[in-house]
Amino acid sequence: MKLYLCGHTDRYALEQLQLCLFPLEPVETAEKPPAYRQPRLSEGTDYAVSRLSRGARFLTATAQITRGGVTTHAVQRLALTNETYALRRRILQRAYYLAALPHLPAPPPWGALSGVRPIKLTTRHLLEGGTPASADRLLRDTFFVTPARRKLCVRASEFTLEAASLLEPADVSVYIGIPFCPTRCAYCSFVSQTAGSAGTLLAPYLECLLREIETVGAALRAAGRSVRTLYIGGGTPTVLSAGQLRLLMEAINRHFDRSRLIEYTVEGGRPDTLDPEKLRLLRDLGADRISINPQTMNDAVLRAVGRPHTAADVERAFDQAVQAGFTSINMDLIAGLTGDDPESFEQSLRRVLALDPSNVTVHTLALKKGADLFQHRTGLPDQAAVETMVRTADELLALRGYEPYYLYRQKYMSGSLENVGWCRDGDRCLYNIYMMEELHSILALGGGAVSKRMLSPTKLERQCNPKYPREYVARIEDVLTAKRNLIDALAAGETDLNRKEATDYEN
Repeated sequence: MKLYLCGHTDRYALEQLQLCLFPLEPVETAEKPPAYRQPRLSEGTDYAVSRLSRGARFLTATAQITRGGVTTHAVQRLALTNETYALRRRILQRAYYLAALPHLPAPPPWGALSGVRPIKLTTRHLLEGGTPASADRLLRDTFFVTPARRKLCVRASEFTLEAASLLEPADVSVYIGIPFCPTRCAYCSFVSQTAGSAGTLLAPYLECLLREIETVGAALRAAGRSVRTLYIGGGTPTVLSAGQLRLLMEAINRHFDRSRLIEYTVEGGRPDTLDPEKLRLLRDLGADRISINPQTMNDAVLRAVGRPHTAADVERAFDQAVQAGFTSINMDLIAGLTGDDPESFEQSLRRVLALDPSNVTVHTLALKKGADLFQHRTGLPDQAAVETMVRTADELLALRGYEPYYLYRQKYMSGSLENVGWCRDGDRCLYNIYMMEELHSILALGGGAVSKRMLSPTKLERQCNPKYPREYVARIEDVLTAKRNLIDALAAGETDLNRKEATDYEN
């Protein structure tokens, strides 16, 4: 659906909202001068117009949406004395949302919010002295968020404040990426290579990664920075052999000061890459948290999305992890996979809960452009079915004593819903909170890894390693130089995000 902008150029905010509200309709944006009044389109064309005009006292946002021959309008105003970028964007989005609402089958769960981090709104509100009740009203009255989503968001913000209270100004978190998998899942768009097709690339990749670990460790010590959480992710890090995992983790122990480390996670992910030897090695060398991710416990669905293991393999790997000494274990499920339905999804969830993991993360399927499922969308459950799956997960997890501790959203997500991490007895993944809510600097190592350096409470700087493993290996000298410069900048006195200050962006 074509989107016309008149009197403003805030295209991103409106494009993202239109994608959330009308996800099956590609957005084509055209900017027109303020005097532009009515698009000249052939009869029957669907389109939207977002207009901003400035009067003597008010800024006025109007929206017009024409779909299926029906035209709707909405207006929002803001006093010029209160104008900020955030509030100007807010009235543009509210006007568009209110105009779109009559065209929708039901109010969307996140209302007029389109960002990937809705928690930022409620976290900022709490930091400014608000209460959980007033944060709930903010989401209800300003952004039209549904009660279930408001409850998730406010509770996750409370966990965010608790996690932030554990940080000191010199703390950082470290991510180490292994972008290799045993096979590629149909829903995945990550830049990862299958271990078989990578051939001889994995060994030189690991050699370069060990060099980056050594360089970053030395620079952090010189800068007086402490590692607070450490996360080895992927891909599937446990695609490495036991010997390669030992090399990796011994290098981490040798080069990083772990005296202030409060969490050390390894993404086990695929149960077909785990065995007792690897699990004991991970635990003995310092990891205290692991993810074992079935995505579904339905063997037919597993085959449909390209995962060759079975639900029984998941249960075996979980038991072996417990025997190896892991007490903090996360398990992922995805609502909306090919061939799944609400009854099957509930059975998967109940089978996972029978294992009694400390964390359960419920993802809503996002159709990513780089994934096979984006091109071959057959057998996918409809929006109503996905909503039922997510609602069932919310209810069952809460009934079992789990609480939502972090959440985020993605583009092209089924039902415009969210991904939620649930924890039991407060056993949350701190790294996930720090990374998603951008509470302090994250140093990311490996191919495709993205570091985040906090410049102020409202600004961060991203530094990206080469995207593909082969490119990472070829440019390792550039990578090492960039990391030294990044950590030197941290040491130069530019401060991290002060947990007591609020961010200036919406979500």
